[in-house]
Amino acid sequence: MVENQGGNNHASETDREKADREKAINDWLPITSDRNAKWWYSAFHNVTAMVGAGVLSLPYAMSELGWGPGVTMLVMSWVITLYTLWQMVEMHEIVPGKRFDRYHELGQYAFGEKLGLYIIVPQQLTVEVGTNIVYMVTGGQSLKKFHDVVCPNCKDIKLTYFIMIFASVHFVLSHLPNLNSISGVSLAAAVIYSVIAFVATAKKGVQPDVDYSYKASTSAGKVFNFLAAMGDVAFAYAGHNVVLEIQATIPSTPDKPSKIAMWKGVVVAYLIVAFCYFTVAFIGYWAYGNAVADNILIILEKPAWLIAVANMFVVIHVVGAYQVYAMPVFDMIESLLVKKLRFTPCLRLRLISRSTYVAFTMIVGICFPFFGGLLSFFGGFAFAPTTYYIPCIIWLIICKPRKYSLSWWINWICIVIGVLLMVLSPIGGLRQIIISAKDYEFFS
Repeated sequence: MVENQGGNNHASETDREKADREKAINDWLPITSDRNAKWWYSAFHNVTAMVGAGVLSLPYAMSELGWGPGVTMLVMSWVITLYTLWQMVEMHEIVPGKRFDRYHELGQYAFGEKLGLYIIVPQQLTVEVGTNIVYMVTGGQSLKKFHDVVCPNCKDIKLTYFIMIFASVHFVLSHLPNLNSISGVSLAAAVIYSVIAFVATAKKGVQPDVDYSYKASTSAGKVFNFLAAMGDVAFAYAGHNVVLEIQATIPSTPDKPSKIAMWKGVVVAYLIVAFCYFTVAFIGYWAYGNAVADNILIILEKPAWLIAVANMFVVIHVVGAYQVYAMPVFDMIESLLVKKLRFTPCLRLRLISRSTYVAFTMIVGICFPFFGGLLSFFGGFAFAPTTYYIPCIIWLIICKPRKYSLSWWINWICIVIGVLLMVLSPIGGLRQIIISAKDYEFFS
């Protein structure tokens, strides 16, 4: 009898040790290390995650879609993604006493332990790694534009070097402990450069001989460009991939669950998103028509000082946005190394793993700096599922709304729209990348 009791004590000690180890790991991992965020952190992070490189391509997307389809697509995407974001905020603590701090944890609860990982992790990683690659290109392009505007008579420097300069910042910043380490600066920069793009374009007014017809001369070209533009819009609404990770930083009690503060921040963020997106997209297309560039700030030339400032704010914002998307990737890599491969949590492990990831995104960005094509391809291929319809599928599985009820219909409509986006828009994006690659020389 005594021996048995000793065995039980030993077992409970092992459980306690396991629990202590789990807590130590969670305190070390970037997503769960800090739970003191306020509602405005939710607003900061959601704006930073959403208003990224995507806003700069929206006037170009409008030129490929046209006024009617363009306005419809932008407004419809804003409404659908606000709805699916609300679903994710609600599902964060849908199981009493448990928090789904990561997108894949919610997926595992809905689809099963293994299937949930297989469905969510590849999609989420594609989004986050893809976004970081696009941000490497955006940061490099904006630095180059800043240099060219400030010093028009200087020797031309390759885009490759500017991407490397931008990446060098991340070799340092990537070692910040968690999401709350970088927020306010990036939010301010996102709003400022959107305002500058909108004001500078509006001040310039409608260009002579502005043309609102489709740029492509062939029917096939028009269709492919239309599909690519749908991907651009999908890319612009990408915050869902980090929303549970953002909510994980907010404290939660039975009286005051995290969803209250989180939703307050999301509403503020979405109002800012609406202002930035609709003004830049509509004014940019109104002023330039089908002659607009795939990055609105690249086409603006005067006043030089304002354009230089705007591009520098893009760099500041994309620095923060890169980190918001990289943090869940760091969390996945470090969880794998520490939990599965049993590495000891330490600074050296973090230094090697994070620096390797930054180097990888930099190299891919240097090899494929096709801003428009990358946006369209990633926007449709990975962003549409994780943003437009996977939250709806999870909601149908977990919450089980009555068949043919309003909730049931809304979710199925979102699923159909999302699947169409996922299937069609990468086709246009891939075609753009192939066309751009024809005349491209590596490391130019």
